[in-house]
Amino acid sequence: MTVVAAYLYRHGKRVRAVSIDEKVDCPADRSEFVWIGICDPSAEEMRTLKEQYNLHPLAVEDAIKADQLPKVDVYGDQLFVVARTAQLEADKIEYGETAIFVGHSHIISVRHGSARSHKALREQLEAAPTLLINGVDYVLHAILDYVVDGYLPIMESIEDEVLAMEQRTIDAFLGRDEIVRIFGLRREMIRFQRILGPMGEVAGKIVRLDLPCIDTEAKPYFSDVLDHVRRVQTMVEGLREVLTSVFEFSNLLEQQRTGAITRQLAAWAAILAVPTAIAGIYGMNFENMPELKTEYGYFVVLGVIGVVCAALYVKFKQAKWL
Repeated sequence: MTVVAAYLYRHGKRVRAVSIDEKVDCPADRSEFVWIGICDPSAEEMRTLKEQYNLHPLAVEDAIKADQLPKVDVYGDQLFVVARTAQLEADKIEYGETAIFVGHSHIISVRHGSARSHKALREQLEAAPTLLINGVDYVLHAILDYVVDGYLPIMESIEDEVLAMEQRTIDAFLGRDEIVRIFGLRREMIRFQRILGPMGEVAGKIVRLDLPCIDTEAKPYFSDVLDHVRRVQTMVEGLREVLTSVFEFSNLLEQQRTGAITRQLAAWAAILAVPTAIAGIYGMNFENMPELKTEYGYFVVLGVIGVVCAALYVKFKQAKWL
């Protein structure tokens, strides 16, 4: 059953359920309209709606395919609006589509791949008849606002993860899995920006242009939707920069730590070179070597080695190589 809800509204109140193959005649004053919600409809159901509500064939085709970017099309005295829904699954953003047909006395929403039902939205609007009484353009605003509001929790969740990753970068090296995750999240942000741009254009066109079924009084509501889209766009751009900085900062820390280890190894090699050189000389099998028969020569050599190594150790310590 793909028809989720289909009702006739009069003066902001739900009157009765309607069938998708039922032709409902509404007065010209927009006090009555039909709101039909469908999820993953069949081609037959879309043909029925096309015949009853005079939907444009191209718009119906787009609604069935569900592979469109957000857009606004005008077909005579009707609007066809496409919005993209989003939901976070693990570290990946999954997208759906909501196509909306808006006429003088009908609004039909067709959902594909979205887990967020419009049931809560419908109940919210029915509890506030002062908005429903104004007609289909206010319902269109409510649906677009509902879709865009679903973006913010996604960004907040990713933001928390990115900030935690940033803190881990300070404490330790990033592993291969975390680096792969950074590039994966960055790729998701780029894909999301490709959706947010057209979504902003949809709201902007409704605000700026003189479109059928949209009253002048309703335009400020769509301006609010545009502000929400821009807010999410700002968050996405900020997260992309943070992800880039986390990767670069991790590389800098790794280079710094590697340099420190290299300096330590060089310092210890220099210190150990002194006893190694002296021991190497006295380990040679020459018959005549100085100090071989000195009574305290062994202790003198050990003392020289100790003094030189201590001096080198203090020097490297002052240079912060150790």
